Amino acid sequence: MTKNAKIYVAGHRGLVGSAIIENLEVKGYSNIITRTHKQLDLTNQVEVQNFFNVEKPEYVILAAAKVGGIVANNVYRADFIYENLMIQNNVIHQSYVNGVKKLLFLGSTCIYPKTCPQPMKEDYLLTDTLEYTNEPYAIAKIAGIKMCESYNLQYGTNFISVMPTNLYGPNDNFDLEKSHVLPALIRKIYLAKLLNEENLKAVLEDTGFKTIEEAKEYLASFGVSKNSVEIWGTGKPRREFLWSKDMADACVFLMENRDFKDTHVLNQKEVRNTHINIGTGKDISIVELAETIKEIIGFKGDLEFNADKPDGTMKKLTDVSKLNDLGWKYNTSLEDGIKKLFKWYIANK
Repeated sequence: MTKNAKIYVAGHRGLVGSAIIENLEVKGYSNIITRTHKQLDLTNQVEVQNFFNVEKPEYVILAAAKVGGIVANNVYRADFIYENLMIQNNVIHQSYVNGVKKLLFLGSTCIYPKTCPQPMKEDYLLTDTLEYTNEPYAIAKIAGIKMCESYNLQYGTNFISVMPTNLYGPNDNFDLEKSHVLPALIRKIYLAKLLNEENLKAVLEDTGFKTIEEAKEYLASFGVSKNSVEIWGTGKPRREFLWSKDMADACVFLMENRDFKDTHVLNQKEVRNTHINIGTGKDISIVELAETIKEIIGFKGDLEFNADKPDGTMKKLTDVSKLNDLGWKYNTSLEDGIKKLFKWYIANK
């Protein structure tokens, strides 16, 4: 990609898209196109068609998606499969129609089977049953992978799919009801520290309540008090976490240096599993994660694990040898990333 190439980043406001925009700008790319949802509804076929006809982007990074936690995925199953399929279908097809030079499609490692062997290799896709609660979302993302592969094989396009592991970073979601485990732990432990130190003004500023009684009652519903923080499950499950800016660097690296032909063995009769895992290849238990966050934030109370609550999958670790072989490895350690994210949260809450 030349530095003045016209690059459309779909989903630029989210955790993923904002990190990619920043990486592109730091590297000197000056012709980046974005649209908010109000400006362009990616589920609307006509709107997407008109956008591509007018703007004619040379490169597309498809980070837009309807995302949510385990509860939202399970409750709004129809919304998750419909909206994600429509977004993908419209953007990928119009990229083909308008001669886009290269497209990068972002999915998630939830595409792999529930009982997938560990670490999860790209070849394990579609080898067993998916986890039920996020099945509609996962199926949509698998369809996106297969759509990119199919257009490449039939039309000679250059569309690449990447599957990042659990991400965290600037613009993360810290909502106590809807956030993922790492930002949720940061906020819960931080609020417990404020309560422990009787910094009630900061508690009210963070939670938005008018009285400390309301704030304490609300936080107690999430297991947060001045002396302890409750965490669901035994703490034994292990998870992999990748700093969002590292993920963005991997995506831009692939856009700059690798093509579809590099994602699989050439001259195979059947071309499958051309997607690329993006991760660290390292995991940590929830207990270790919580203890690390507690130490970084400086909370003096206890961490209480509620074994009556579900653990979820015990281990989810990506095999990143394919990405490493393509020439990219992560840079940010988990401890450094947590410190950066906590600092970002304090500055932006």
